[in-house]
Amino acid sequence: MKNNEKKRIIVLDTETTGINNFGKSCINHRIIEIGAIEIINRHFTGNNFHVYIQPNRPIDPEAIKIHGITNNFLLDKPLFKHIAQKFFKYIQNTQLVIHNASFDVGFINQEFSLLKNKTIDISNFCSIIDTLKIARKLFPGKKNTLDALCNRYKIKNSHRVLHGALLDSFLLGKLYLLMTSGQESMSFCNNIEHGNNYTSFSKWIKNKKKSLKILKANVEELTLHEKYINHIKDIKKNNFTN
Repeated sequence: MKNNEKKRIIVLDTETTGINNFGKSCINHRIIEIGAIEIINRHFTGNNFHVYIQPNRPIDPEAIKIHGITNNFLLDKPLFKHIAQKFFKYIQNTQLVIHNASFDVGFINQEFSLLKNKTIDISNFCSIIDTLKIARKLFPGKKNTLDALCNRYKIKNSHRVLHGALLDSFLLGKLYLLMTSGQESMSFCNNIEHGNNYTSFSKWIKNKKKSLKILKANVEELTLHEKYINHIKDIKKNNFTN
């Protein structure tokens, strides 16, 4: 990547019909939702990818309890083959940030392999960053689920009653920036329980000072300001003469 090119990160999550054992040759469960958030230069861009997918098989009742996606809801949704090209183009040549990456990558590889009738590994087309591994290094011996990390970093997720690929990707994006010392706002910095918080916050302030934008008053604002100054002078003059 050239120095002048923007670093593109895709934070990704999937929901499935159930849990596969990828150590076995049998193909069983399928992806039913993909949610992805784009981050460039450590900023959310709004260029997101989100789709529900018809798996052509029933969803396990236990899985429905987790994500709330039902078989009826997916009846009119596209098959993976209908969104595969667009999805591949979206993630190609990026850094994929995934929590417990082996789970999601295994399912994604399976879906592409079914289309090509041969083994596909998306890690050949993009790099994979597993935030679960990062969390375990930062907080060894502690619970490092998405909910646990949100609580640890004071990220509000009370609205997350059920798992959802797009919402979980957004939360994971925030966590990734924080876990890699990339605080993006003053509110984040004030709420982080981390040993390097003060140092990171100081660096953030210094960087912001270098790029402060100077806003000059326009003609209308200058006119109003002049009227206000004259009004203040009149008040002082009247008070002095009286």
